Amino acid sequence: MAVALLSTGCAGDYIARTASYRHSYETYQYPPATEGFDHEVKSGPQIDQLLAMMDEGMVLHASGKFEESIKVLAAADKLSERLDFTSVSEEAKVLISSERERTYRGEDFEKLMITTLQALNYAQLGKDEDALVEVRRVNERMQTMINEEKKPYEQLAIARYLSAVLWEDQGHADDAFIDYAAANELAGDLGSLAEPLVRLAKETGRDDAFRTLKRQYPWAQPQPLGADEGQILVVLEAGKVPIKTNGTVSGGPKVEVISVPEFHPRRWIRDAQITLNGDPATALRPTTVTSLEKVAQLHLQTRLAPLIARQVAAAAIRGGVAYGVGKATDSEALGLLTFLALSLVNQPDLRSWMSLPAEFQLARYRVPAGVHRLTVIAGGGARDVQVDVRPRRVTLVVLRSY
Repeated sequence: MAVALLSTGCAGDYIARTASYRHSYETYQYPPATEGFDHEVKSGPQIDQLLAMMDEGMVLHASGKFEESIKVLAAADKLSERLDFTSVSEEAKVLISSERERTYRGEDFEKLMITTLQALNYAQLGKDEDALVEVRRVNERMQTMINEEKKPYEQLAIARYLSAVLWEDQGHADDAFIDYAAANELAGDLGSLAEPLVRLAKETGRDDAFRTLKRQYPWAQPQPLGADEGQILVVLEAGKVPIKTNGTVSGGPKVEVISVPEFHPRRWIRDAQITLNGDPATALRPTTVTSLEKVAQLHLQTRLAPLIARQVAAAAIRGGVAYGVGKATDSEALGLLTFLALSLVNQPDLRSWMSLPAEFQLARYRVPAGVHRLTVIAGGGARDVQVDVRPRRVTLVVLRSY
């Protein structure tokens, strides 16, 4: 019996099984990564299907296949909604087996990232209306988590800033200002990204807000865009989201130690620089507006209390089963062995959406309309990107670095 129980705990390790696909992804070898995760979606265990879809959607997004990414992430979004309930039978099974046998439903921030990536996909395709629908969904979902589910979250600055950019690009100055102001409050300091916020405060006649913002950003000049002037917004999806590892907490007097997952940051090259048209004077260090390293930690913390409660209940059940085995076989040793086997199998779930970036970093330029060259140094490498800027429009450039 103990051997059989031990064997179930090792089955279906998604993180180990997909390690080679992630390595390809993180070394910019997107075709084999896409093929691998697509195989997981079609042939892997059902309990891992959401993760495989999210990983495949992220790889397609990073490789610039935005239409394909939209389709995969839309399917992931629908699956996430279907899985967003508690299965009584699965709960009973997990209590006696392992958290790792549970169908993966995603952390809260991962569900929000599906929609955020969709917004970026649509924006890259020039479908601003569809992109706005997605960023509104991000904000609405977050409001539900905060107001109805009473979770200690705050909205994502990347979603509010992206919404502002899309409004500005469509000529809706009031809506753009509102979202820029919200992003500023969430981020605390937008740095060089604050120029449109100050400019639109002046343009929309918000005198009090303008005076306050000028004190925060005295360098920002509210100069209206010229008739032949446009803007570039670089969205750098930088680094590697934290990885889940084994952690422990106190489970109380009867269960002294409980195993729980913890997020630990991974190593990645954090310095990045962007230059326009090869001119050193234009060099910018992108500003981090949302750190998934911090968001992941916060969102996981909100799950610890119910997770610990489940583990305490599981320990009590394991003790009962072991006692029954000992009585039935008249062997305390076999009862103890059963308890140890059950405890070893019941390990925390260490699955997570590991292809996400650690941070969303932004950099912004005002430039004459026409073709410009961006040189992006990030993740230990450099690349040049040609950008065609149209008059009075904001051109979005989304890049991935590791």
